[in-house]
Amino acid sequence: MNAALWAEFLKARRSRLPWVTVLAFTIAAAFGGLIMFILQDLGRARALGLLGTKAAIAGGSADWPAYFTLLAQTVAVGGFLIFGLVVVWLFGREFGQGTAKDLLALPTARATIVAAKFAVTALWCLLLTLQTFVLGLAIGSAIGLTGWSPAVAGAGLAKLLLVATMTVVLTTPLALAASAGRGYLAAVGVMFAVMFLSQVIALLGYGAFFPWSVPALFTGLAGPEHAGPGPIGYGLVGLTGVAGAFGTGLWWRYAEQAG
Repeated sequence: MNAALWAEFLKARRSRLPWVTVLAFTIAAAFGGLIMFILQDLGRARALGLLGTKAAIAGGSADWPAYFTLLAQTVAVGGFLIFGLVVVWLFGREFGQGTAKDLLALPTARATIVAAKFAVTALWCLLLTLQTFVLGLAIGSAIGLTGWSPAVAGAGLAKLLLVATMTVVLTTPLALAASAGRGYLAAVGVMFAVMFLSQVIALLGYGAFFPWSVPALFTGLAGPEHAGPGPIGYGLVGLTGVAGAFGTGLWWRYAEQAG
């Protein structure tokens, strides 16, 4: 396991993808800060050219709880795309670069290889989530958000971590798609299809029964008039994650790798 982890970390370190994901979450945190800055004073925002003369943003507050909620919503929606790209790259690159056969020829159990890839995925996404929180603290302090307290910060971090955990769990089927599709294309197609369906099904009011809609519902993205996911929704998230991870392990263990 140590050797497999070292190899996966080495691949990630030599890739540009970690820097791309860092940049993506930096932009997300900065955009959230911009929204808070605008909400603080709409007149000032118009004077600075941040809003058109007829544009307005209503129904929001510019304080720490609102900012932490906005960051959690960003992770719930955009995080699936970024976390999904991480999973697709970690599993699909072996086929895209023709290294799958060499990897499977090593004296390392296939289940260990899969576990190492998932472990690197989890750590990678955790670091991105913590980066978002730290950037959020810096940006919120810079623009002078109100409502700060250690309890608010702790609750914001807890919500961010819970949303990120659910989002990462829901990316495991993409690992199976990248493996069975022997590359990136199939998995990317599945990822965008799931993102589209999660929006449509949530709008129809059945998001609590579609696992990929659950993280967004948990953050309150659908609005206060919509109930949270409930036990069934959270259970479906867990079952989806287990099924994706288990299915990926079985595919790597039994699928024909010749050709």
